[in-house]
Amino acid sequence: MQRYFVEEQAIENRFYIFGEDRHHIVKVMRMKEGDCIICVGPHQKSALCTIAEITDEQVTAEVVQWIEGSSELPVDVTIVSGLPKGDKLEWIIQKGTELGAHRFIPFTSARSVVKWDAKKAAKKVDRWQKIAKEAAEQSHRTIMPEVHAPLDLKSLLKLCGHYNHKLIAFEEEAKQGEASVLSKTLSSMNKGESLIIFFGPEGGLADQEVTLLQEHGFLACGLGPRILRTETAPLYLLSAVSYHFELMG
Repeated sequence: MQRYFVEEQAIENRFYIFGEDRHHIVKVMRMKEGDCIICVGPHQKSALCTIAEITDEQVTAEVVQWIEGSSELPVDVTIVSGLPKGDKLEWIIQKGTELGAHRFIPFTSARSVVKWDAKKAAKKVDRWQKIAKEAAEQSHRTIMPEVHAPLDLKSLLKLCGHYNHKLIAFEEEAKQGEASVLSKTLSSMNKGESLIIFFGPEGGLADQEVTLLQEHGFLACGLGPRILRTETAPLYLLSAVSYHFELMG
Protein backbone atom coordinates (compact mmCIF):
# COMPACT_ATOMS: atom_id res chain seq x y z
CA MET A 1 0.00 0.00 0.00
CA GLN A 2 1.32 3.43 -0.96
CA ARG A 3 2.53 5.64 1.90
CA TYR A 4 2.72 9.44 1.77
CA PHE A 5 4.23 12.01 4.12
CA VAL A 6 1.77 14.86 4.59
CA GLU A 7 3.05 18.27 5.66
CA GLU A 8 -0.05 19.29 7.63
CA GLN A 9 -1.70 17.39 10.46
CA ALA A 10 -5.13 15.85 9.80
CA ILE A 11 -8.04 18.29 10.10
CA GLU A 12 -11.25 16.63 11.32
CA ASN A 13 -9.73 13.25 10.41
CA ARG A 14 -8.86 14.32 6.88
CA PHE A 15 -5.46 14.74 5.26
CA TYR A 16 -4.94 17.02 2.26
CA ILE A 17 -2.28 16.02 -0.26
CA PHE A 18 -0.82 18.45 -2.82
CA GLY A 19 1.96 18.79 -5.38
CA GLU A 20 4.09 15.84 -6.46
CA ASP A 21 2.32 13.41 -4.13
CA ARG A 22 -1.06 14.37 -5.57
CA HIS A 23 0.40 13.84 -9.06
CA HIS A 24 1.80 10.45 -8.02
CA ILE A 25 -1.56 9.29 -6.63
CA VAL A 26 -3.60 10.47 -9.62
CA LYS A 27 -1.29 10.19 -12.62
CA VAL A 28 1.23 7.50 -11.69
CA MET A 29 -0.76 5.14 -9.47
CA ARG A 30 -4.06 6.07 -11.18
CA MET A 31 -5.94 5.78 -7.91
CA LYS A 32 -9.64 6.56 -7.61
CA GLU A 33 -11.94 7.72 -4.86
CA GLY A 34 -12.38 4.85 -2.41
CA ASP A 35 -8.83 3.51 -2.84
CA CYS A 36 -6.71 3.11 0.29
CA ILE A 37 -3.40 4.76 1.15
CA ILE A 38 -1.36 5.38 4.31
CA CYS A 39 -0.75 8.96 5.38
CA VAL A 40 2.00 9.96 7.79
CA GLY A 41 1.49 13.29 9.54
CA PRO A 42 4.17 15.70 10.79
CA HIS A 43 3.96 14.28 14.33
CA GLN A 44 5.06 10.80 13.19
CA LYS A 45 1.56 9.33 13.43
CA SER A 46 0.39 7.23 10.50
CA ALA A 47 -3.12 6.31 9.47
CA LEU A 48 -4.90 4.01 7.04
CA CYS A 49 -7.00 6.29 4.84
CA THR A 50 -9.43 6.11 1.95
CA ILE A 51 -9.37 8.66 -0.85
CA ALA A 52 -12.50 10.74 -0.32
CA GLU A 53 -12.08 13.30 -3.10
CA ILE A 54 -9.75 14.13 -5.99
CA THR A 55 -9.61 17.63 -7.46
CA ASP A 56 -7.21 19.46 -9.76
CA GLU A 57 -5.42 20.90 -6.70
CA GLN A 58 -5.49 18.19 -4.05
CA VAL A 59 -6.37 14.71 -2.89
CA THR A 60 -8.47 14.46 0.27
CA ALA A 61 -7.82 11.31 2.32
CA GLU A 62 -10.15 10.33 5.16
CA VAL A 63 -8.75 8.48 8.17
CA VAL A 64 -10.16 4.98 8.60
CA GLN A 65 -7.85 3.86 11.40
CA TRP A 66 -4.79 5.29 13.16
CA ILE A 67 -1.88 2.84 13.12
CA GLU A 68 -0.23 2.06 16.44
CA GLY A 69 3.45 1.34 16.92
CA SER A 70 6.56 2.62 15.19
CA SER A 71 9.22 1.21 12.89
CA GLU A 72 11.78 3.81 13.98
CA LEU A 73 15.13 3.06 15.60
CA PRO A 74 14.86 3.75 19.35
CA VAL A 75 17.93 6.04 19.14
CA ASP A 76 18.56 9.08 16.94
CA VAL A 77 21.47 8.50 14.51
CA THR A 78 23.09 11.22 12.39
CA ILE A 79 25.38 10.13 9.55
CA VAL A 80 28.10 12.62 8.58
CA SER A 81 29.81 11.75 5.29
CA GLY A 82 32.85 13.30 3.67
CA LEU A 83 31.65 14.21 0.16
CA PRO A 84 32.26 11.10 -1.97
CA LYS A 85 32.53 10.80 -5.76
CA GLY A 86 29.68 10.10 -8.16
CA ASP A 87 26.31 9.04 -6.81
CA LYS A 88 27.68 7.38 -3.67
CA LEU A 89 26.06 9.94 -1.37
CA GLU A 90 22.68 9.21 -2.97
CA TRP A 91 23.24 5.52 -2.19
CA ILE A 92 24.16 6.34 1.43
CA ILE A 93 21.03 8.47 1.83
CA GLN A 94 18.70 5.93 0.23
CA LYS A 95 20.00 2.84 2.02
CA GLY A 96 20.74 4.73 5.24
CA THR A 97 17.11 5.87 5.32
CA GLU A 98 15.94 2.27 4.87
CA LEU A 99 18.15 1.31 7.83
CA GLY A 100 16.77 4.01 10.12
CA ALA A 101 19.07 7.08 10.07
CA HIS A 102 17.46 10.31 11.29
CA ARG A 103 19.59 12.78 9.34
CA PHE A 104 22.47 13.06 6.90
CA ILE A 105 25.10 15.80 6.86
CA PRO A 106 27.68 15.82 4.04
CA PHE A 107 30.90 17.71 4.71
CA THR A 108 33.80 18.96 2.64
CA SER A 109 36.67 16.85 3.90
CA ALA A 110 40.34 17.54 3.23
CA ARG A 111 40.46 14.38 1.09
CA SER A 112 37.17 14.88 -0.75
CA VAL A 113 37.89 14.72 -4.47
CA VAL A 114 34.51 16.28 -5.25
CA LYS A 115 34.36 20.05 -4.87
CA TRP A 116 31.03 21.41 -3.71
CA ASP A 117 29.41 23.76 -6.24
CA ALA A 118 27.43 26.31 -4.23
CA LYS A 119 25.55 27.43 -7.37
CA LYS A 120 23.96 24.00 -7.69
CA ALA A 121 23.43 23.58 -3.96
CA ALA A 122 19.66 24.01 -3.67
CA LYS A 123 18.90 21.71 -6.58
CA LYS A 124 21.28 19.04 -5.27
CA VAL A 125 19.93 19.13 -1.71
CA ASP A 126 16.34 18.96 -3.03
CA ARG A 127 17.27 15.81 -4.95
CA TRP A 128 18.86 14.24 -1.87
CA GLN A 129 15.81 15.10 0.24
CA LYS A 130 13.52 13.55 -2.37
CA ILE A 131 15.60 10.35 -2.29
CA ALA A 132 15.24 10.26 1.52
CA LYS A 133 11.49 10.84 1.28
CA GLU A 134 10.94 8.06 -1.25
CA ALA A 135 13.11 5.64 0.74
CA ALA A 136 11.26 6.52 3.95
CA GLU A 137 7.91 5.82 2.29
CA GLN A 138 9.16 2.55 0.82
CA SER A 139 10.57 1.31 4.14
CA HIS A 140 7.48 2.32 6.17
CA ARG A 141 9.21 5.00 8.22
CA THR A 142 7.22 7.49 10.28
CA ILE A 143 10.08 10.02 10.12
CA MET A 144 11.40 11.52 6.92
CA PRO A 145 15.14 12.02 7.51
CA GLU A 146 16.50 15.50 6.92
CA VAL A 147 19.40 16.04 4.55
CA HIS A 148 21.62 19.07 5.13
CA ALA A 149 23.59 21.01 2.58
CA PRO A 150 27.31 20.21 2.88
CA LEU A 151 29.26 22.06 5.57
CA ASP A 152 32.93 22.52 6.32
CA LEU A 153 34.27 20.79 9.40
CA LYS A 154 34.39 23.85 11.66
CA SER A 155 30.79 24.81 10.84
CA LEU A 156 29.74 21.22 11.47
CA LEU A 157 31.34 21.08 14.88
CA LYS A 158 29.10 23.94 16.01
CA LEU A 159 26.09 21.65 15.45
CA CYS A 160 27.47 18.73 17.45
CA GLY A 161 27.18 20.00 21.00
CA HIS A 162 23.79 18.50 21.84
CA TYR A 163 24.57 14.90 20.84
CA ASN A 164 24.82 12.34 23.65
CA HIS A 165 27.42 10.21 21.86
CA LYS A 166 30.03 11.14 19.23
CA LEU A 167 32.08 8.72 17.13
CA ILE A 168 34.54 8.73 14.23
CA ALA A 169 34.75 5.69 11.96
CA PHE A 170 38.52 5.60 11.50
CA GLU A 171 40.14 2.88 9.42
CA GLU A 172 43.46 3.18 11.27
CA GLU A 173 41.64 1.98 14.39
CA ALA A 174 40.26 -0.98 12.43
CA LYS A 175 43.73 -1.85 11.12
CA GLN A 176 45.05 -1.89 14.68
CA GLY A 177 42.33 -4.29 15.75
CA GLU A 178 40.28 -1.82 17.83
CA ALA A 179 36.94 -3.53 18.41
CA SER A 180 35.50 -2.20 21.66
CA VAL A 181 34.56 1.48 21.25
CA LEU A 182 31.45 0.94 19.10
CA SER A 183 30.24 -1.94 21.26
CA LYS A 184 30.79 0.01 24.48
CA THR A 185 29.08 3.08 23.04
CA LEU A 186 25.96 1.17 21.99
CA SER A 187 25.85 -0.64 25.34
CA SER A 188 26.00 2.68 27.18
CA MET A 189 23.23 4.30 25.11
CA ASN A 190 19.68 4.59 26.36
CA LYS A 191 16.60 4.70 24.16
CA GLY A 192 15.88 8.22 23.04
CA GLU A 193 19.54 9.29 23.07
CA SER A 194 21.42 10.58 20.05
CA LEU A 195 24.55 9.47 18.20
CA ILE A 196 26.52 11.35 15.56
CA ILE A 197 29.23 9.53 13.61
CA PHE A 198 31.72 10.82 11.03
CA PHE A 199 32.79 8.88 7.95
CA GLY A 200 35.59 9.96 5.63
CA PRO A 201 35.44 10.16 1.82
CA GLU A 202 37.26 7.64 -0.39
CA GLY A 203 40.69 8.62 0.94
CA GLY A 204 39.57 8.52 4.56
CA LEU A 205 39.75 11.29 7.13
CA ALA A 206 42.96 13.27 7.41
CA ASP A 207 44.90 12.97 10.68
CA GLN A 208 44.29 16.64 11.50
CA GLU A 209 40.54 16.14 11.05
CA VAL A 210 40.54 13.20 13.43
CA THR A 211 42.59 15.18 15.96
CA LEU A 212 40.18 18.13 15.78
CA LEU A 213 37.18 15.86 16.25
CA GLN A 214 38.80 14.15 19.23
CA GLU A 215 39.43 17.56 20.77
CA HIS A 216 35.66 18.08 20.55
CA GLY A 217 34.80 14.89 22.39
CA PHE A 218 34.63 12.36 19.55
CA LEU A 219 35.90 8.80 20.02
CA ALA A 220 37.58 6.94 17.15
CA CYS A 221 36.21 3.48 16.52
CA GLY A 222 36.82 0.56 14.19
CA LEU A 223 34.04 -1.16 12.22
CA GLY A 224 35.34 -4.70 12.27
CA PRO A 225 38.55 -6.14 10.82
CA ARG A 226 37.81 -5.35 7.16
CA ILE A 227 38.33 -1.97 5.53
CA LEU A 228 34.96 -0.74 4.27
CA ARG A 229 34.19 1.58 1.38
CA THR A 230 32.89 5.06 2.19
CA GLU A 231 29.38 4.07 1.05
CA THR A 232 29.40 0.76 2.95
CA ALA A 233 30.61 1.95 6.36
CA PRO A 234 27.48 3.95 7.31
CA LEU A 235 25.29 0.98 6.44
CA TYR A 236 27.43 -1.28 8.64
CA LEU A 237 27.01 1.16 11.52
CA LEU A 238 23.23 1.45 11.13
CA SER A 239 22.91 -2.33 10.88
CA ALA A 240 24.91 -2.71 14.10
CA VAL A 241 22.65 -0.16 15.84
CA SER A 242 19.54 -2.00 14.64
CA TYR A 243 20.89 -5.37 15.76
CA HIS A 244 21.84 -4.03 19.19
CA PHE A 245 18.59 -2.21 19.94
CA GLU A 246 15.98 -4.10 17.93
CA LEU A 247 17.10 -7.74 17.70
CA MET A 248 19.14 -8.39 20.82
CA GLY A 249 16.54 -6.89 23.18
